[in-house]
Amino acid sequence: MSAALVKTVLTDKAVVDENNKRLVLGCGALVYDLLRLLKQNPSFSDRVNIQCLPASWHNSPQLIAPGVEKYLSENAHLYKEVYIAYADCGTGGALDKVLNKYKAKRIEGAHCYEFFAGTDAFEKLSEEEIGTFYLTDYLVKNFNRIMIKGLGLDKHPELLSDYFGSYTRLVYLAQTDDPEIERKAQEAAQRLGLTFKVVKTGYGELGSNIVRLGTPSEQQLTEIS
Repeated sequence: MSAALVKTVLTDKAVVDENNKRLVLGCGALVYDLLRLLKQNPSFSDRVNIQCLPASWHNSPQLIAPGVEKYLSENAHLYKEVYIAYADCGTGGALDKVLNKYKAKRIEGAHCYEFFAGTDAFEKLSEEEIGTFYLTDYLVKNFNRIMIKGLGLDKHPELLSDYFGSYTRLVYLAQTDDPEIERKAQEAAQRLGLTFKVVKTGYGELGSNIVRLGTPSEQQLTEIS
């Protein structure tokens, strides 16, 4: 699979010197969250260019590091600073090797679930019930496309126990307070045969890390909670 962008959000303005802009290169599963963060901070948006790689790589983490490297090799030199809106995301350290090469930064943690919930809270959830499967707002909204069709369960439902047999609980990490998304998350849990729990996380460390891209005067921007 190529590293072609699935969604591009350009905030370029003629009055802004491109060399002073920051690049945020992230997972497509975070695009709506990143947009909301910029909307909360309009004075910051003209200093940032958001690009997102395919969210489907969530199921194929071996594609993430090569995809990020391809994009950075072609574009990193255009920006003052590069920030990667990924955690390690199952790359086994391969992503960090790419980022070191380009002096890029990323969010700390093993995956997006951890930086949404916060490390301490996530560890507590994991210890509370080891067999926990996590969904975010984006994954709930795209559950059928990414989880069911993406794993081939629409054509081979008999594989459900192979993929999810070791799980006992689904935890929905809610970035927003939306009853409809919560209802869909509960339906996903029922479809997978798992118990269900909602944890209101907001945007966690994603918001605080993106805001740190700013200069000292820009760091007074509002973080999404």
